[in-house]
Amino acid sequence: MNLKKNNDVDVIIFGAGPAGLTAGFELEKNQKHVQIFEADSKYVGGIARTASYKEFKFDIGGHRFFTKSEKVKELWQELLEPENWKYSVPRLSRIYFDGKYFAYPLKAFDTLFKLGIIKSTFYISSYLYYKMFPIKNVRSFEDWVTNNFGKQLYLAFFKTYTEKVWGISCKEISADWAAQRIKGLSLTEAIKNALSSFVPKNKYTNRKVIKTLIDNFDYPIYGPGMLWEQAKNKIIALGGQITMASRVTKIQREDKTIKYCEINNKEIQCAANSFISTLPIRELINIIEPAPPKFVIQAASQLKYRDFLTVVLILDEEDIFPDNWIYIHEPNVRLGRIQNFKNWSSKMVPDSAKTSLGLEYFCSEGDYLWEMKDEELISFGLKEVVKIGIAKSASFSDGTVVRMPKAYPVYDENYKNNVLVIRNWLKTNIQNLQLVGRNGMHMYNNQDHSMLAAYFAARNLLGESWDPWLVNADAEYHEDIEPSESGRMVPRRLPS
Repeated sequence: MNLKKNNDVDVIIFGAGPAGLTAGFELEKNQKHVQIFEADSKYVGGIARTASYKEFKFDIGGHRFFTKSEKVKELWQELLEPENWKYSVPRLSRIYFDGKYFAYPLKAFDTLFKLGIIKSTFYISSYLYYKMFPIKNVRSFEDWVTNNFGKQLYLAFFKTYTEKVWGISCKEISADWAAQRIKGLSLTEAIKNALSSFVPKNKYTNRKVIKTLIDNFDYPIYGPGMLWEQAKNKIIALGGQITMASRVTKIQREDKTIKYCEINNKEIQCAANSFISTLPIRELINIIEPAPPKFVIQAASQLKYRDFLTVVLILDEEDIFPDNWIYIHEPNVRLGRIQNFKNWSSKMVPDSAKTSLGLEYFCSEGDYLWEMKDEELISFGLKEVVKIGIAKSASFSDGTVVRMPKAYPVYDENYKNNVLVIRNWLKTNIQNLQLVGRNGMHMYNNQDHSMLAAYFAARNLLGESWDPWLVNADAEYHEDIEPSESGRMVPRRLPS
């Protein structure tokens, strides 16, 4: 076997997304040298990359920069200079439903006014009913949202969009997803948030900010990919190696450790003392040799993913709508969300007289939408935005398509048990491997969650002892964590 053992490499990292690059940067800063293998031939940053077409730049989904973690803020500032940030970008996101625009997150007065007195009374009655008689055994997304908003608001403002995203019934989606993505938010909180704007702020009125309700965020002037390209450059400058177009195709284990990995079907074989993976767990388990037991392979095979594509339309109009993004809750179109990139940063568009819209479609690899040719998707997307009255076909000038496989790990009713089976087996049988990142942990993490988990994984290789799995999407991870003497994690501010 022609094994490449680079004595200058301490850690091999699979994937150059936010998690992989964060871990690599933290390790390189502390004289632990890394080799990062990235499957994409051009972009780093994973789903947080910034793609471009004829000087028009666009996100693969919008990536606002907001976090309560001081460590993540520090990393953002360390990776990207202040002049490359657009600070305090005003957030405007709305729901398009029944021919009207509703504020999102839902604002009580705005929603009730636009619904009218009769519908509002009906919806409030439904909300009060579920406050008095809540669903006791909350298992699904439908159960969670119904308890927090009432059945009628759930049907109007959550069901259609959520089922577009996941392609399955809301009854099949775990309540964990709602608890992570809209944690702490309910109609009561929306009303409190609306009323708080009339109350002078002082030390007695300050409350924790619910992440879903933030009004401003930061943003790199040329999109989030700008930050990750800088991370790549800084890792290389510190002595790290990042190899593109390099897919991990085999992980060889022996004596409870990874001995080496193969890239691109034996094109490269590399060894190191430690490994960090951001690969989708299902993919990871399938390339381990000797193969894990059947029950582990079965658990991995049951993990599901939702794929994603963006149809970018370039329009000869200066202003189309003021929002950063709009959620499309209309059931008669496949379109899920629209990004208006110049409203994130004017530098995302090279010509101020034009607008680029990102039409987001949630699909599955191999389905009819995914398999459409680019020109067919562009035509399909244009027809849909014209149909709902957001754009005019006459203003269309150009377009392109970007596909992103495995964009979202699916939180179905069995995902948690399946992940636990895999984690327990890996912990016992491969002791020099850590999992981080959205797909690496099968957690619907935001960018900052993925970064913080990766930071902890890197610190583990620097002699500390942390559990990255306790970085919970929008839970109290914001207080930061470290291990207690008993081995459990307790809240504490990270050392500066």
